[in-house]
Amino acid sequence: MAIGVTGGLLLHHLNGNIRTQTLVGAGTAKEKQTGPINILVMGSDTRDSEANCALGGGCAKTTATSNTAAEAQGANADVIMIVHIAADRSNATVLSIPRDTVVKIPACTLDGKTIPARTDRINASLMGGPSCTAQTVGQLTGITINHFVVIDFAGVVTMSDAVGGVEVCVDNNVYDTYSHLKLAKGTHTLEGKAALEFLRTRHGFGDGGDVGRTIAQHLFLSSMIRQVESAATLANPVKVYNLADAATKAVTVDDDLGSVTALSSLLLEIKDIPSNRITFVTTPTDYNPANMNELILAPNAEALFKKIADDVSLSHKKTTPTPTKTKSPGSSTSGTPSATPSASASSSAPDYATTADSATGCAQVSTYKTVTLKGVPMTPTRAYELSPDVPDSAN
Repeated sequence: MAIGVTGGLLLHHLNGNIRTQTLVGAGTAKEKQTGPINILVMGSDTRDSEANCALGGGCAKTTATSNTAAEAQGANADVIMIVHIAADRSNATVLSIPRDTVVKIPACTLDGKTIPARTDRINASLMGGPSCTAQTVGQLTGITINHFVVIDFAGVVTMSDAVGGVEVCVDNNVYDTYSHLKLAKGTHTLEGKAALEFLRTRHGFGDGGDVGRTIAQHLFLSSMIRQVESAATLANPVKVYNLADAATKAVTVDDDLGSVTALSSLLLEIKDIPSNRITFVTTPTDYNPANMNELILAPNAEALFKKIADDVSLSHKKTTPTPTKTKSPGSSTSGTPSATPSASASSSAPDYATTADSATGCAQVSTYKTVTLKGVPMTPTRAYELSPDVPDSAN
């Protein structure tokens, strides 16, 4: 009896944590029970709470020209990923879309006000709410979005703490003066604010653009998946509850996922997918010749979108990670991530895909002058050397 009451109270508590919004618009048809499931995962840079303001900084006040309070507070999508779960539940694909990719954003209504259709970076679509980003992504890729999950700054902090930290590696000393990530060369376990700094770092990795950050995010998420799958986590009821509590507090989901029962059902659908069948891939892009701070789709992006929409597995049976040299600004980013498949690998897998079990390499620190220190441009490694008084993020 006592166990039943306690369980009921815990379930009620977890349900009370969950925030929901309605998923509306084209491309939101519910999946059949045996069909593929596509979940749009967004990392929001909103400053809609004191916690998010403290973590993100730069809070702005609502202005008369803002469409919504969320827009005035900078509700852009720092992270945009489609999690595609195969119809037979044997594999999953995580497709990242770099936030600086220029796309057509449809007209969207939020809080009774309409934001006109426009061409903009895809991260700006979140100003119209999660449904607007879902419509934008569906229109761009042809992939039907069934659900969405939004996580904010505070959510990243609580999730990384709940798993006991996430192990990451950097291939050189790095100090990104924009995200404030400061790490010595090597492996570190990041919790809380340090985890957020790593996920937000762009100037410190790759060529200082968004693709380098996306690859680092894949490394982080792969490490987190391995951590959650480990016996040390799953065999510990306290850790499992703390993770569930943190996860339900950390996210906003669509109405159909707005209960512990619904989320548990979804987890049951994917719990048996092994990490070597979870493939991470980044949308192929090129730099926009008209604006080198923006990205446009590369010619091979459409073929990748179609494979995912058609439920074609991108998973390798085995992969051996190989290092990839960072491309200079202005070059194509369509082949930046790397993993070389074995002879038995699926022929459908792009050569720039990697799986959760094999993404164990180090984030590549930029060798370009992508950060500034006291107004002087320099490499992130040089900034690290000149900042001995700034504490490392992992300390």
